[in-house]
Amino acid sequence: MNIVKPESVALFCLTPGGVQLAKRLAALIPMTCFTSQTLAEPGLEPFRGTLARTVAEVFNDYSALIFICATGLTVRVIAPLIKDKFSDPAVVVIDDRGHHAISLLSGHMGGANALTGYIAGLIGATPVITTATDVNQLAAVDILAQQLNATMTNFRRTVKKLNQLLVCGGRIGLYWDQTSLATIKMRWPQEYCDTRGLLLVTDLDDLPELDALLYVSLHDSVPDVPVPVYKLVPRCVVAGIGCKRDTPPSRVSHLLARQLAHLHIDPLALRAIGSVSIKSDEPALRYLANQCCVPFETFSVEVLKPVAARFPGSDFVKRVVGIGSVSQPVAWLMSNGRLVGDTLRTQGVTITLGVSC
Repeated sequence: MNIVKPESVALFCLTPGGVQLAKRLAALIPMTCFTSQTLAEPGLEPFRGTLARTVAEVFNDYSALIFICATGLTVRVIAPLIKDKFSDPAVVVIDDRGHHAISLLSGHMGGANALTGYIAGLIGATPVITTATDVNQLAAVDILAQQLNATMTNFRRTVKKLNQLLVCGGRIGLYWDQTSLATIKMRWPQEYCDTRGLLLVTDLDDLPELDALLYVSLHDSVPDVPVPVYKLVPRCVVAGIGCKRDTPPSRVSHLLARQLAHLHIDPLALRAIGSVSIKSDEPALRYLANQCCVPFETFSVEVLKPVAARFPGSDFVKRVVGIGSVSQPVAWLMSNGRLVGDTLRTQGVTITLGVSC
């Protein structure tokens, strides 16, 4: 999922007018600017041969590309490089007089729509946005997923289906499953989410007429209701894990799945796993992070020691690691103290879960 970061923007310009506009933007947004050999000057790098060659070489190095040139030329240059909207960088095109800023590629997932609006505001241009949900002033499910750092089964296909349903006038309900956060007394950040066009559902036993229900939850099940249900799962669950050296990867993987199931948490909710720094090279933990496609975070004993005092410890673990417990203080730090359920202790492995919404 590609999210535009101001420090990873590349700009390409071809004319003297484009160079002047590039300078204006570069003074306002951190970026790397490229231009032709004849127009190059301090602050603008010369093309590496041609525009097309330069773009091809840096296309995957930046999360956003800005072209000050004709839209047709931009399309021809980027066409061989495009893969899909979930990995392509945002592409914005501006005319060299700065009259129009056009969101060309990766409007939602790449952030081109937001970047276009921002740039237009900076230079007084007219933003040109053509994505159907934006044009019709509707929320987009992929944007809601971004705002919640969430995912769902068959994400690409489901997002496309639901967005099309919205644009075509379909009635999609939105239900926030507060019960999945009840044990830690938290609520979803609804006020920060774009829900335009979605129908807020507050009672699953009294549904309005709907074509589909978007169900935001950490739970591993969906409600039994008379409409298709699509579960959007925020990735906010963290797992602190301790284990004996050279524990089989399959054992740790199985036990994590078991603990998630025991607490009725959808495996898609996992955001990261963590352990003490002495375990940074533990094969089972590195394998697990790779298998789950999540970061593996480690903490030094010095950082964990004050937190570890909150929990019962093992003399054996203290002799080996330097603190009496690992999974609980790690999960505590990763979740800001919002632990969920009891710690699993079995077969030389300890697992503690937390929620970091």
